[in-house]
Amino acid sequence: MPMPRAPALATSLTAASRASDAHGGPPMLARNVVHFVRVLRGAGLPMSGARAAEAIDALAFIDLARRDDVRAALAALLTAAPDERELFDAAFALFWRDPDWEGKLRALLLPKVRGALPPPRRNNRLADALAARAATRANAPHPPPTHEQHELRAHATFSAEERLRQRDFDTLTADEWRTLRHLIRARRLPLATERTRRLKTSSRGTHADLRASARHAVRAGGDWTVWKYRAPVERKLPLVLLLDISGSMSAYSRAVLYFCHALLQSRERLQVFLFGTRLTYATRALRERDPDIALAQLAAQVADWSGGTRIGATLAEFNRRWARRMLGGRATVLMVTDGLDHDATAALDDEMARLHRFAHRVVWLNPLLRYRDFAPKARGVQAMLPHVDAHYPVHNLDCLEALGRSLRETPPRAPHQGATRWS
Repeated sequence: MPMPRAPALATSLTAASRASDAHGGPPMLARNVVHFVRVLRGAGLPMSGARAAEAIDALAFIDLARRDDVRAALAALLTAAPDERELFDAAFALFWRDPDWEGKLRALLLPKVRGALPPPRRNNRLADALAARAATRANAPHPPPTHEQHELRAHATFSAEERLRQRDFDTLTADEWRTLRHLIRARRLPLATERTRRLKTSSRGTHADLRASARHAVRAGGDWTVWKYRAPVERKLPLVLLLDISGSMSAYSRAVLYFCHALLQSRERLQVFLFGTRLTYATRALRERDPDIALAQLAAQVADWSGGTRIGATLAEFNRRWARRMLGGRATVLMVTDGLDHDATAALDDEMARLHRFAHRVVWLNPLLRYRDFAPKARGVQAMLPHVDAHYPVHNLDCLEALGRSLRETPPRAPHQGATRWS
């Protein structure tokens, strides 16, 4: 059933609430509320059919001519966190105010240049959700495709995704970057956990909880019929990322930041630092729900983005200010850099050795490993290699997923025998 055009709230919402579909369908207001909830779900907010039903019931008690009351009622029902309110307000203003929301969508997708005013903040999640709904409306009058057409479309989509997974990040187009962001965002990558000495209440286990079992027997009148247990607490291992944002690493740093954003949204113990000619703490900015807004804020805050590289100096600052706080509890350090340093090699060698003593493991992610004939000829690469436990490529989506699989495991720290490498 095609969805109606979004109405102007102040003039036509009251009339729409009384209007019914010509074929006996739901009222126009209910259809538009369901459409609005679908747009929010497509933009990434957790929505369900029950939310739409609750919103329709709540609007029966609201004066629909008062726009602020309608927005407040819908926001109270459809948002659950403060960071969701900004996306909700943008969707509400775009959907319920202007009937020509397709034109608004085009204006949102295309950048505009204005005089002395800063450009408005783009929200790609909302734009993608509205684009999907617009495509659904445009294709609604057409007859349903046949089974053979479905198979052909699925096969083409699968082949395009497979090609994208092996494409180098430095060769992607703007449309491919958009698809890559969705592929990374759709994955939840839990990190490895380890057992601690602490115990928690459990329904089964190897540690009998005598106190809890005795209390239950007293409540049951003295009959010891049920045993209570305690199990070891599983703790997530911390992860610290040191990401090179110099000019030669721009495309790869961008993809790794989207990967880190997905990890932070999964509530992982991840700390992110950016370095070029200086060190920048980036974890707070990446906790923003929308990854595009998070990266835009980082680009505005970091002064040395796409500049030079001073790996030795930035590592010295990290070891002096952050290492003791961040590298406790079997922490793994991920260094994403090509190893092309402009500082003295001796300083880089000393700081890498100090970092290796602090950390449980040091893993180097190097995009130069995409070349089969790669050889450690640069002085920076030669200084870093003796102090890392693993040396992996990071130039496409398959490499990022292989890294995620390796982070789920907790290998014990063996005596240092040089870096290992993925083929």
